Amino acid sequence: MTLVEPGHPRAKSLKIRERLAEGFKAGLVVPEGLAAHGRGEAFDYFLGERTTSHAREAIRAAVAVLLTGESPVISVNGNVAALVPSEVVRLADLTGAKLEVNIYHRSPERERLIAEHLRNHGAKTVLGTEEEYATKIPEIHSDRRKVDKRGIASADVVLVPLEDGDRTEALRKLGKVVIAIDLNPLSRTAQAANITIVDNIVRALPLMIEEAKALAGTPREGLLRIFRRYDNGKILRSSIELMRRRLQELE
Repeated sequence: MTLVEPGHPRAKSLKIRERLAEGFKAGLVVPEGLAAHGRGEAFDYFLGERTTSHAREAIRAAVAVLLTGESPVISVNGNVAALVPSEVVRLADLTGAKLEVNIYHRSPERERLIAEHLRNHGAKTVLGTEEEYATKIPEIHSDRRKVDKRGIASADVVLVPLEDGDRTEALRKLGKVVIAIDLNPLSRTAQAANITIVDNIVRALPLMIEEAKALAGTPREGLLRIFRRYDNGKILRSSIELMRRRLQELE
């Protein structure tokens, strides 16, 4: 592992890249995942590499929905496992959500490595690796159509961080509430989700954990009220407008 000087102006970004590089060497991350991260990082520049008030509003609604779900599931791919393994396990524990491995570039070995990595960071149960429980979502044409009968297939709420658009659209058509974490507010994923957190996952997950603690014990009706008042279209428009203003300021 390369030593990143704390005083380096890009220290945080370099440490994130280093985590992904280590995840690649460990077999969790594929080359395409590295490219996807770079694309997201470009949008993070537009945000000023900070969590906005719009993202915080989406985070609150997302956690409220996870807490009200009868069978919530957090979908985990290689980048998520490499970047925030402890955080995703903690969020699942706090919200009662199940963890399921679901990857675009699929192989049984990679699924196993991701599940093992999550277990090494405290997960007790990880779905998505046992063929006897596998089923398919016919509307999806990639390997992400394979889901676990005990998890995403029967879930009412699904958190899909770092997702591809076709599965988000398919999950919505199946009547599931979909929460996305996506730095690009223009993506199909961001546009199709019920709730889109326009933020870097390494900032969003710790905030979701804190929000889950804050909302613990809130009556179900109160949590549902948070979701009903949430307007994803407004959040996306506000995020795009913020990026536009920042670009104008930099001209």
